[in-house]
Amino acid sequence: MEDLRFDRRIGLRMGLATGVAAALFVAAIAPARADDEAAPPGFVSLFNGKDLAGWKVPEGDNGHWKVVDGAIDYDAMSEAPGDKSLWLDREFVDFELRLDWRIKEAPYINRGIPYILPDGTHAKDVHGRELKLALPDADSGVYLRGSGNHQVNIWCWPIGSGEMYGIRTNPATPPALRAAVTPRHQADRPIGEWNRFEIRVKCNTVTTILNGVLVVPTVAIPDLPPRGRLALQHHGLKRNGEWAGPPSLLQYKNIYIKILNEK
Repeated sequence: MEDLRFDRRIGLRMGLATGVAAALFVAAIAPARADDEAAPPGFVSLFNGKDLAGWKVPEGDNGHWKVVDGAIDYDAMSEAPGDKSLWLDREFVDFELRLDWRIKEAPYINRGIPYILPDGTHAKDVHGRELKLALPDADSGVYLRGSGNHQVNIWCWPIGSGEMYGIRTNPATPPALRAAVTPRHQADRPIGEWNRFEIRVKCNTVTTILNGVLVVPTVAIPDLPPRGRLALQHHGLKRNGEWAGPPSLLQYKNIYIKILNEK
């Protein structure tokens, strides 16, 4: 089982109660298998594998969010004039979410990927300039409680999926919180392979597991909304037939939720 201790380089410590809760949460999770279509005990399905019933397709999307071979499929080309993300119809308070996802391809070369340190800051060279990496990239995420600023990211960055970018990069975020929402491990599988998120949201805390690895131990988010809908994020834009940013060329399936509290 994954070592639940914090990376000593970061210098953060979990309280005993939080550590025990995180350990129990990890222990309850079966090994990640994208082909397991049965809802775990206590969970209900949010996707029927056939259509987008229960989800709000962006108005004017024109078929870019669709179902292909039992998975929600997105080509990052929604024609909706406003928000292009795919939202669930209902709101949630406290829950455990299990979701399988895969990046189909990453045709865009992102030349501005930062070298992220364990404390969530960006590494710099001897002249004080941020180090940048040029790598194939794709970008999406899971919005928690209706907030794009509180999303669990999916992408190709070396830091790995599971971080909370909107919190980590906010200049007002305290250093300890910035480090806490930075993944402890890079647990992503290669592009094209299925991955599994297990995300627990309780009160103002978030715990994120990727492919059985605890990447973001239980962390308190002071401004986490008390309730809201879940969403799968749109990202990407084409100009003159070429991607101008990392697109969300993803598929999702086996989406299950366990309600912990509805009020």
